[in-house]
Amino acid sequence: MKYFFNLTRVGLLIILISSCKGTSDGALQTGIWRATLKTGSGEEIPFNFELTDSADHKLLDIINGKERFRVNEISTLSDSIIIQMPLFDSEIRAALKNETLSGQWIKHYGDSDEVMQFNAKKGDSWRFFKDNTASKTAISGRWSVTFNTLNNKSSYASVGEFTQENGLVFGTFLTSTGDYRFLEGTVSDQKLFLSCFDGSHAYLFTGKLLNDSTITEGKFYSGLSSIETWTANKDDQAILPDAYSITDLKPGYDKIDFSFPGLDGKKVSIADQKFKNKIVLVQFFGSWCPNCMDETAYLTSFYKKYQNKGVEIVALAYERTKDFERSRKNIARLRDRFSVPYDMLVTGFTNDKVEVSKSLPMLQKFMAFPTLMIIDKNGKIRKIHTGFSGPGTGSHYADFVKEFEKTIDDLLAEK
Repeated sequence: MKYFFNLTRVGLLIILISSCKGTSDGALQTGIWRATLKTGSGEEIPFNFELTDSADHKLLDIINGKERFRVNEISTLSDSIIIQMPLFDSEIRAALKNETLSGQWIKHYGDSDEVMQFNAKKGDSWRFFKDNTASKTAISGRWSVTFNTLNNKSSYASVGEFTQENGLVFGTFLTSTGDYRFLEGTVSDQKLFLSCFDGSHAYLFTGKLLNDSTITEGKFYSGLSSIETWTANKDDQAILPDAYSITDLKPGYDKIDFSFPGLDGKKVSIADQKFKNKIVLVQFFGSWCPNCMDETAYLTSFYKKYQNKGVEIVALAYERTKDFERSRKNIARLRDRFSVPYDMLVTGFTNDKVEVSKSLPMLQKFMAFPTLMIIDKNGKIRKIHTGFSGPGTGSHYADFVKEFEKTIDDLLAEK
């Protein structure tokens, strides 16, 4: 269960400014910083970022493995430095003193906020430890993983993919509904540490390595209060259920029907002429969803390649609020970030899975964001793909792209 600070944004802003007033000292210095977010249980989720100058404007790159997530909205309000995430409706507000930042990361939900303590120090390039204790265990490879929710009330399968370079570890966990994106960490004293912060999620994974093929006593900390346990065994053959087998339509349905406003307020319907006799992809997404961000980046490049071949894409947004203007603003940020060329619609339904089924009653069950429907030239749904394995999954992402584009080529070849 997550704990939220049920404060209005105005009230929260007043508290933050008051708490930071009079503590700012100097200007943000360029270079590498080490930052931490504190969970409700006291664990620290570390990540690194780099500050650079560009035409007298500060730029910040959040570092997770091979990913550099660019943040270009850095400003000041009173004595508080504000780092606005370009997506996900969250920001960092902190005071600067002696090349350290102290404040909070605020993640906005529909009618509440989740707040985590944030600290950062200039000049520290390490993530977990300044000096790792030597470890003989090698974890590179594929792992069969089981996550257990609090009190072991439920569990779910995952596949871990890791690469070890000296004491550093890079990789991710894949699940049936998506992956945990770019994780970075270390192996030290027979213990594994991995973390990620992307502006939407803050993750910390820890575990004990019994040998080269067994991890026990795993803990997964997500955000302020979520804690799960996990175990893993090395398994080169570990696989997940087919992503096309998870979401389906109710018996008797083979088509979908909808009409929702675009970002300009004008209604767009699947029955519109622009979709006639074309392969149509319907993307279920949210601006709050990192896996949706990865899928959107891919679909944007895919669309440029396939539009002239007879393919259209329309994206249905399920935000954290039913407020049209707030949803439109957050979706527009995502659209502008990736220069999305296809229609993005505001459904007016929230990201609750039950709400998705209400918006499209022909769905048997909706399982996860993102989800992608593939519709043939006759308007019939041929496949539904649940989740998205992004570039952080390495070969899994490459395999998906190859298989997906072959599927579209085959559908285009049909008469």
